[in-house]
Amino acid sequence: MNIDHLKVFHILAGNGSFSNTSKVLHMSQSNVSKQIRHLEEELNTKLFDRTKKKVQLTSQGKILLESTEKIFKEINFVKNKLASLSETVHGDLVIGASITLGEHVLPYILVEYQKQYSNVHLEMKVDNSEHIIEKLRNQQVHIAFIQSSSYYPEFKQQLFLEDELVIIAPQKFIKPEFDSLNEYITPNMLLNLPMIIREKGSGTRQIIEEQLRNNRLDPNKLNVVLELENTESIKAAVESGMGISVISKTSIQKELRLNTLRILSVKGMQLKRNFYSVYDEQNLSFPSNSFLSFIHHYYNQM
Repeated sequence: MNIDHLKVFHILAGNGSFSNTSKVLHMSQSNVSKQIRHLEEELNTKLFDRTKKKVQLTSQGKILLESTEKIFKEINFVKNKLASLSETVHGDLVIGASITLGEHVLPYILVEYQKQYSNVHLEMKVDNSEHIIEKLRNQQVHIAFIQSSSYYPEFKQQLFLEDELVIIAPQKFIKPEFDSLNEYITPNMLLNLPMIIREKGSGTRQIIEEQLRNNRLDPNKLNVVLELENTESIKAAVESGMGISVISKTSIQKELRLNTLRILSVKGMQLKRNFYSVYDEQNLSFPSNSFLSFIHHYYNQM
């Protein structure tokens, strides 16, 4: 039985899509189909039921998936065991990070990690939390670091850092009626103020919507004047006087020093969030294990 065919089968079984599998493996869809066909011919059984919209495992496919998970777990164990005997951590490590973490937290840690583990080739992909988890499912990243409050039962999810979110406002709004705002506002006022907000699927947006619901307010009634996917763009839009936003306090230290932004406190709202590492515990590579240990130790020492 060809191990490459089993790898294609395992990834296709996980994401249910020939197109996604071809992207993960960097091969054509026809080649993916060809390898699955060869595996089905070799085993003399049908592994997938195919429709135009999705691909589903047959009962025979489910039996094979159970076995392949054990096979790849054992292969991974052997690789890590051999790597540990070499006394050096080496190999590729692809990290997925949500935008705040990728722009303002992880770069500093990666520098420190690289000083100790120079034989590890690092790559980081930055996107919103939902997209990063999708990359983890498709095996495009080895570990994900997100701030989403969602739970992903198929993965191990471990807290490593607590972050404070703040409402930021410009020194002066375009609309003069907002100039008189003091540093304290109510949750109800958030629905009336012009809001610049992250796109749907971002951890930051999930937190503010959850807090509004906790105060019996409808997040759909926010006065959203602009959606942006980039932290720097959000800060620039707020500085220009377009509106307020919700952002990580760690990302506005320079603006606070320069007095281009101010912080508004919202009564009755706990704008804190947790940062998590998310990964498949059974398929961690040796570099992945070393990085997880490093980052959790790093923040426990702070």
